[in-house]
Amino acid sequence: MDRGAAVALTAVVGGFIALQAPINATLGQRVGSFQAAFLSFVIGTVLLAAIAGLARGGYGQLPDARGLPWYYLTGGLLGAAYVTTVLVTVRTLGAGAVVAATIAGQLSASVAIDHFGLLGVERQPITLGRIVGVVLLAAGVYLIVRD
Repeated sequence: MDRGAAVALTAVVGGFIALQAPINATLGQRVGSFQAAFLSFVIGTVLLAAIAGLARGGYGQLPDARGLPWYYLTGGLLGAAYVTTVLVTVRTLGAGAVVAATIAGQLSASVAIDHFGLLGVERQPITLGRIVGVVLLAAGVYLIVRD
């Protein structure tokens, strides 16, 4: 995929994540927070099961996951933690602050992951520009979260 198209696609899907918090929060008010997170994941699982089944190779490569270290199988747990946390915190912070804090956390952790080459990611040292980017993002979160 072209780099520009990848950035555009990621930005569009990032916009969808801004919708996810208030949608799931409203669902959570109706059915309960954990129940809403569960329902959200069930619907997503059904969709992904259909897509994976129709994709080239179908489910044939799933047994290959057995050879991976355990931490490569925690993505669903991390996603569940995120969805459940956002479902609760959006009521207090609002969608903008939740997304801002999420992005700040993602960027900070990602810079460390890149720097140390964790989880198979190619090492990219922390530079002054990256530090400034994280600091500016933290300032942006502060400006959005403060009353």
